[in-house]
Amino acid sequence: MSLRSRAAIAAVFVALIVGALPALAGEFTDSAGRIVALPPSVNRVMAADPAAAVLVYVLAPSKLVGWPQHLPASGMPPRYARLPVTGQLTGANPSATAATVTQLHPDLIIDSGPVTPERAAFADQISQATGVPYLLVDNGIDRSPSSLRTVGRVLGVADRADDLAGSAEHAINALRGRLLIQQANERPRVYVARGPSGLETAVPGSGAAAAIEAAGALNVAASLSPGQTAVTVQQLHDWNPDIIIAEDRGFYLAARRNSAWANLAAVRGNKLLLEPSEPFGWIDDPAGINRLIGLYWLSQIFYPGDSQDDLRSLMADFYDHFYGIKLTDAQIEAIAKPAGIPPSDTPHLAALPPLGTNPTSTVPGAVNEPGRRGVLPSAPPVTTPSYLMPK
Repeated sequence: MSLRSRAAIAAVFVALIVGALPALAGEFTDSAGRIVALPPSVNRVMAADPAAAVLVYVLAPSKLVGWPQHLPASGMPPRYARLPVTGQLTGANPSATAATVTQLHPDLIIDSGPVTPERAAFADQISQATGVPYLLVDNGIDRSPSSLRTVGRVLGVADRADDLAGSAEHAINALRGRLLIQQANERPRVYVARGPSGLETAVPGSGAAAAIEAAGALNVAASLSPGQTAVTVQQLHDWNPDIIIAEDRGFYLAARRNSAWANLAAVRGNKLLLEPSEPFGWIDDPAGINRLIGLYWLSQIFYPGDSQDDLRSLMADFYDHFYGIKLTDAQIEAIAKPAGIPPSDTPHLAALPPLGTNPTSTVPGAVNEPGRRGVLPSAPPVTTPSYLMPK
């Protein structure tokens, strides 16, 4: 049974959840409990941070006024890849101000991150200074489905939001199901290598650490103090992790030739893996909706014998469904190989026989072909099976 078919079983529950959401009547209660007055229509949205930009982009890309930071070479539709860099209002080094907001004339500001009193006070300050409503959205991985649904309604794209939220729920629930059968003493020990030297890591409270923990692994750097990102070579050898996830491609390519790393168990066992990062990271950078595909990836590399999902097909469908990017087989291979994703035993679209040559061939425009495992779920329409709906 495909992931999309399995998600259809939960469609009734999705409808019940959606029916329970309050209708918008000019105001919205955000994740901090702030009651925010909304304009009659929202057509221009400023993202206060990169995670908010991803959230707005996957829901209603035409409403995003710009990116908080430069995008990598991402293969995104050119219309959105060329959006200006507006700077970010939040974070350790904010590059936008209330004056930036005034210049951009957004209808709404959305901020996706940890919900704290300080962040709520900042939202109030910016809104009072500019007159622009400012929403705070909790960016916790478990909150992804509800964030998609509620923000989708604010942006006027409820159907799109329900579809993506169904995919998010399946990613989260599928991982939970796998973790229920895992013994606590069998969880892999993981080190996240950040920066060109690999000697910065994901500390407790960071987005990357949250993703590792959500996927059921042990972060070897969990004993470090919050904010202490630098580690020593000696600490690394004392930890001797089972798996190393590299953030920087240059470090990933050089580590096997570096004597400080070559004797580590993860490197000797070919468990030094490169986190996919374009257009957005799979476990972090930013800590947003982009992490959903990372949940599938992490669960497969942490517990390779427990998943029957075709991760390459999942990747292709996620990029298409969420980002509007149609990956070629060559692009899939370039992402998959350094990330440790095993070869697919399922043919991709390019390898399928021409339509009409077989009575069981797929319907033109189908999003889920017979026999193709690993297609991301969405909320199906009531009268037509989701696998017959064109993209």
